[in-house]
Amino acid sequence: MEAAVEKLLERYQRLFRQALAGKADMDEVATLYASDVIAASPAGVRSSKNDDGLKRMMAQGYERYRSIGTKEMTLRHIRLSTVDESHCVARVAWRATYAHKDQPDTDIDFEVHYLVQVLDGDAKVFGWVSGDEQALLKQHGIG
Repeated sequence: MEAAVEKLLERYQRLFRQALAGKADMDEVATLYASDVIAASPAGVRSSKNDDGLKRMMAQGYERYRSIGTKEMTLRHIRLSTVDESHCVARVAWRATYAHKDQPDTDIDFEVHYLVQVLDGDAKVFGWVSGDEQALLKQHGIG
């Protein structure tokens, strides 16, 4: 399970970086996710089918990250909590780097908990739980 989840999250990082460079392949991004996805944060809980709507939502999210100066997204650490033989929670520590005009870049460390299903060695995200991203960005003068 661990190897499959690491492979998934390395792809996740690579695709996120491509999206930040304006080269997102939304069909490939969609392959990271299960047929249905749930997301939870202090802003609420959402669920979605893995369809064109999810691709549009993800593309809009990437555009938002680019618009606020996100330059880089780096996977720092993965910690797994196994639920059963097919499911786990991947606690992922990320570092986001933001560009500022006439100022040094800002690094922000944060964590996201991904709900992952592994079937036949293939890992897919079926949900994630994140903290208050907007408050964190505001705290650092971004956004």
